[in-house]
Amino acid sequence: MSAALPPLSRHDPVGPGHRVTLGETLALKLDCGLDLGPYQIAYTTYGHLNAEKSNAILICHALTMDQHVANTHPVTGKPGWWLTAVGPGKIIDTDRFFVICANVLGGCMGSSGPAETDPATGKPYGLRFPVITIRDMVNAQAMLLDHLGIHQLFCVIGGSMGGMQVLQWAASYPDRVFSAIPMATAAKHSAQNIAFHEVGRQAIYADPQWHQGDYFDHDTIPRAGLAVARMAAHITYLSEAALHRKFGRNLQNRERITYGFETEFQVESYLLHQGSTFVERFDANSYLYITRAMDYFDLAAQFADKGAGGNLANAFQGTKTRFCVVSFTSDWLFPTAESKEIVRALNAAAANVSFVEIETDKGHDAFLLDEPVMFRTLKGFIEGCAEQRGLNGSQK
Repeated sequence: MSAALPPLSRHDPVGPGHRVTLGETLALKLDCGLDLGPYQIAYTTYGHLNAEKSNAILICHALTMDQHVANTHPVTGKPGWWLTAVGPGKIIDTDRFFVICANVLGGCMGSSGPAETDPATGKPYGLRFPVITIRDMVNAQAMLLDHLGIHQLFCVIGGSMGGMQVLQWAASYPDRVFSAIPMATAAKHSAQNIAFHEVGRQAIYADPQWHQGDYFDHDTIPRAGLAVARMAAHITYLSEAALHRKFGRNLQNRERITYGFETEFQVESYLLHQGSTFVERFDANSYLYITRAMDYFDLAAQFADKGAGGNLANAFQGTKTRFCVVSFTSDWLFPTAESKEIVRALNAAAANVSFVEIETDKGHDAFLLDEPVMFRTLKGFIEGCAEQRGLNGSQK
C-alpha cells in the first residue's frame, strides 16, 4: 500500500509568484457548456513591464511543467524548467522583456483545478471540476492579461501543450499577439498521442488509491498509477537514439543479469525515478484533466463554420501575427510533418511565417534542452520582431 501524503494544495505551490481571483463578476464560459467563476490563476513574472506595456512575453507551459520557469520550484526545490532560455541576458531576456507564465486552468500549482478547494463544499473539487480545453486555458490567460492591463503581447511562446496554447492564442486573439513561437507541437492531437494518454489515465483509474477521484477524502494518493502514467509518457519524450546513448543495455548496479524481476537495467531505474519524483509535485486528477484537454485539441474544427469545414487556414485568416514554427527531427511525439501542416495553413492564410526543423537526437524534450540552433533561431526571430516593435535595449 502506498504511503498517504497530504494533497499538493496543502503545499505552497505559488511560492515566489502570484495568485489572482478572476471571474467574480463575469464567469469564464467553458467549451463544455458550463460557467466557471470565480476561479484562481497562479502565475510568475520576471523583468519589468515598460510604460507602454508593449514588452510582455507570455510563456505557455507543457503538460508536466508549471509557472515556475526561471525560479526555484517551491515544492521540489529544483531550478526552473527553462533556465537555459529565460533570465537576464538570455534568449528571453528579463532585462528587456516582462515575462509571464501562468499555471494552466486545471493544473495543480495554484490555479483552479481538481486538487483545489471547491468553495461550494469546502473540499477538493476532484472530478466535480468541469472538463476544460486548451481554449479554456487560453481564455483564462486572456482574463489574466486584462487584469494586468496588458492589451497586446509582444510574443507568445511554448512547446508541446504550450505550443497548442500559442496556436490557440494566435487564432482566438490575433490582435493581442504581435509574434508567436509554437515549438514541437501540432494543430490537433493525433490518434497515437490520444492512445498514449489513455494508457496513462487507465493506470491512474486502476490504482485502488484513486477512489474514483476522491482520494483526498480517503487521505490517499494514487501514487503507483500516476507514476506508471508518467513512466509511459516519459518514453515518448525521448528518442530511441537518446535512450541508447544514455543507457543502452547497461545493467543497474550489477555485473550480470539475475534472472529475476527486480530492476536490472539502467533504463528501468531511470523510469522508476521519473515516476517516483513526479508524484511528489503533480496531482493525479490534474493529469487526467490536462491530458484530456490535449486530446480534445483540434484547432481547425473550431473554425469549421468559416468557409470549408476543418480547413486549418481558416483559423489564421487575416492575421497580422508574425510566426516562427520550430520542430525537431527526432521528435516522434509531434513529428515535423505536423509542424509543416501548421506552416502550410499559415502560408495559405498569407501570414508572416518562418519555419525551422532542428536536427537533434534528443527527441521531443529537445525544446527544453540546450540546443544551440534552437537558441540562435529564437534569438534571431525575437530580435527581428523587437526591431519591428521598437523595443531596443533594456526596459528597466
